[in-house]
Amino acid sequence: MLLTKFTHSCVRLEKNGTSLVIDPGSFSEVEEALDGVNLVLITHVHPDHYDAKRLTAALAENPELNIYAPQSVIDELAEASGEATDRLHAVTADSTLSLGPFEVKTFGGQHALIHPLIPTVDNVGFVIDDAVFHPGDSFAVPHGLTVPTVLVPLHAPWSKMSEVIDFIIATRATNVYQIHDALLSDIGFGIVEKQVTKFSEMYGTEYRHLETRESVEV
Repeated sequence: MLLTKFTHSCVRLEKNGTSLVIDPGSFSEVEEALDGVNLVLITHVHPDHYDAKRLTAALAENPELNIYAPQSVIDELAEASGEATDRLHAVTADSTLSLGPFEVKTFGGQHALIHPLIPTVDNVGFVIDDAVFHPGDSFAVPHGLTVPTVLVPLHAPWSKMSEVIDFIIATRATNVYQIHDALLSDIGFGIVEKQVTKFSEMYGTEYRHLETRESVEV
């Protein structure tokens, strides 16, 4: 399976001629990521993870496009498109989906706390083929499952570096690649990734930085 990283939290997975995109948000190259894609997974309603306007346009342009997301996202997309459609599918945590050649398991359920005065929203993490875990905005670790490749939210208003490191350690992943990184400068990457790399190695995990549009077999 081929994984391609786009800006921030957007990734594209390709397998057996089918492509799946996770979190094509407002910071990402949405049109490029969605080119030829018929399956989209969205972890939560925040705009850096899903661009309602561009996804609505994609639904209109591609009659084969199906989107799987928490109910709040589905409701917004249905309203934006002006009609209910059977191509919008609400998902919750602790379920399994068979989507073409992909088996998708869902975990988590709630966005990480930003501040006690800011209400939390639903957040669903996705495990693809028991091989790749995209947690969205959460450090919840899949229960009963060790996933060899984990995408780690490297930097966010709701996290600190110690939590990033502890999340990587808890997953016991073989390989880790960064997501949720659009707010970091080159200096910030250097500081955070130095520590993440060091502690990942201590626990037998290889951390590797992926550039935008860079692909890797997983």
